[in-house]
Amino acid sequence: MSSAKQAAGRAAALRDTLAQASHDYYVLDRPKLSDLEYDTLFRELQQIEGDHSELRTLDSPTMRVGAEPATTFPKHTHLVPMISLDNAFTDDEVADWAARAVKIAGEAVTTAGFCAELKIDGAAGSLTYRDGILGMGATRGNGTVGEDGTANLRTIRGIPLRLRGKGFPAIIEIRGEVYFPFDSFERLNDERAKAGEPVFANPRNSAAGSLRQQDSAVTASRQLRFFGYAFAVPGTADLPFSTQTELLESLAAWGIPVAPKRKWCRTLDEVSSYSHAIENTIRA
Repeated sequence: MSSAKQAAGRAAALRDTLAQASHDYYVLDRPKLSDLEYDTLFRELQQIEGDHSELRTLDSPTMRVGAEPATTFPKHTHLVPMISLDNAFTDDEVADWAARAVKIAGEAVTTAGFCAELKIDGAAGSLTYRDGILGMGATRGNGTVGEDGTANLRTIRGIPLRLRGKGFPAIIEIRGEVYFPFDSFERLNDERAKAGEPVFANPRNSAAGSLRQQDSAVTASRQLRFFGYAFAVPGTADLPFSTQTELLESLAAWGIPVAPKRKWCRTLDEVSSYSHAIENTIRA
């Protein structure tokens, strides 16, 4: 076997191993490689790609950071508008929402049950995958047109550069929330305070600001996370899901992080019980 073929095979194996390691660590929270083992394999892949530039692929872990600092953020038109969700703060408001939904779509809305999932407060983002490869990452913007933040979104280690498994459409825009874990946010503020710099007000605004950094290395240092919860596809596509619960299961199977606290509920009473149980757990 030629050295070029050996290098290609080794690079492919390393990409798979490193992608699995990131999934284990950032999505499953069950790391199997130590930091030293990961870094050693990562450097080996960097070396191979440095010697054989033709082997560098868009889904390579080495492509997460390293883009030239941006001077502007080009505009990006979403496949379909990213409409914001309404808020409901009480059980009565949720019941009113369900009643409105029945008037619009019929009783099937409620007989199908409800998907209850933890709301993540951050900055909305979309990830466009073509043939399973991440090609575009964008902010929500005005809902129709956002900003191209691909270089910064690629630095979020939980976001797969290549979807796992099968069954995903040729083109799909996966939507979710980019957020700042509270421990990372506190650590950043501690570092800024020690350096005599002003601290950030809250994790939500900091997540949005981190996505607009001109240097993707700064975004990478913030250790942001992402949860997916919605999708868009052009035209009509064969999709392996018909409910929100099935969507979240599909996203998880494709390697997209989804809210770990979620439950399918048969009735609004079950939704209420589950949400109050989660609230009490968080407060405790």
